[in-house]
Amino acid sequence: MPPGPLVILGGTFDPPHIGHLVLGECARWQFGAAQVLFIPAGDPYRKSGTPTPENARAGGPAQPRAVTPGPARLEMVRLAMAGNPAFAADGREVARPGPSYTVETLAELRAEGWEELVLVLGSDAAADLPNWREPARIRALARVAVAEKAGTPAPPGFERVAMPRLEVSSTLIRERVRAGQPIRYLVPAAVEAFIAERGLYRGEG
Repeated sequence: MPPGPLVILGGTFDPPHIGHLVLGECARWQFGAAQVLFIPAGDPYRKSGTPTPENARAGGPAQPRAVTPGPARLEMVRLAMAGNPAFAADGREVARPGPSYTVETLAELRAEGWEELVLVLGSDAAADLPNWREPARIRALARVAVAEKAGTPAPPGFERVAMPRLEVSSTLIRERVRAGQPIRYLVPAAVEAFIAERGLYRGEG
């Protein structure tokens, strides 16, 4: 097991894009981590709207949407990571049945021997953290750092990840594909090819 903390980037990754890679590298450098794990959620219930106690308390997600199946998103993450030995794709949440709970993943990683975990969240996810399962335990298991996204200021009380502001998001990528616009250089070339081969995002309403 490499020395130093383990940086964790969870998310839907629908699809992964250059902003995720820049964030991973900036967090790796900032926190002195030897490894960054990108962990796509199998069922991102706060986006999919899957009935859970957490969604019931929060009144459901603001804009529930269809999510690309987990295996395809995991494969895109694997393609995006290629070439960086410090990056790794982790499929445990895709393999785990039911909604994907970050607290379960962090507990597993601690049980595997990782003593210091740095969970990196976008500012939108950090703002939504009170609606997740056991948010206090999440903060007890991991150091939580936030990357600010355009239009969503980082909530107070979190460390910040220092990185260049990139106006790119998975939503933007999906919209551009649907509109027939290019996504070259916004996603890794292998991810662009995968999206084209599978016909992803073309039929979204």
